[in-house]
Amino acid sequence: MAGSSDKVVMAFIGVALSIFIIYRIYIWLQSSPRSFMKDQIPFNKVIIPHPSIDILEDEGYEVVGGKLKIPLSFNVNGAQMYSRLFIDYVATKEEGSIYLVILSRPRKPLDFTGSGLRDTLLPYLLIYPECNGVLYVNVATGSIQVIKLGRDDGESN
Repeated sequence: MAGSSDKVVMAFIGVALSIFIIYRIYIWLQSSPRSFMKDQIPFNKVIIPHPSIDILEDEGYEVVGGKLKIPLSFNVNGAQMYSRLFIDYVATKEEGSIYLVILSRPRKPLDFTGSGLRDTLLPYLLIYPECNGVLYVNVATGSIQVIKLGRDDGESN
């Protein structure tokens, strides 16, 4: 009888250990950090009224999301540093097209040169590559600049 009870105890320990391992793998998969490159654009359902919404709607865009804060952290030689990017709105024009909306700021104007656009807008386009581009809205002039990311084939040296 002693041999049979040992088998039951060992089977119970095996089942318990298997359940624990499967549970830990499940928890690990749920909490593992995902790449920013694979993130989907989040939608903030709270859309704060602003004159830029009227400008966007006049051009045929529909605002589907409000202000987003994208938290970033950097590890520099063991020191943790934090920053964030802001997206003012998320808009769509056609079925399946999503644009990130950035409003012009008097204290931080966008430099419309290749390097200025790269430095300012490239982080947004790399974090959410599935978006169709960035809409830069200048409320003072009532204009919208549609900015899309493309690759240079190396011919423009």
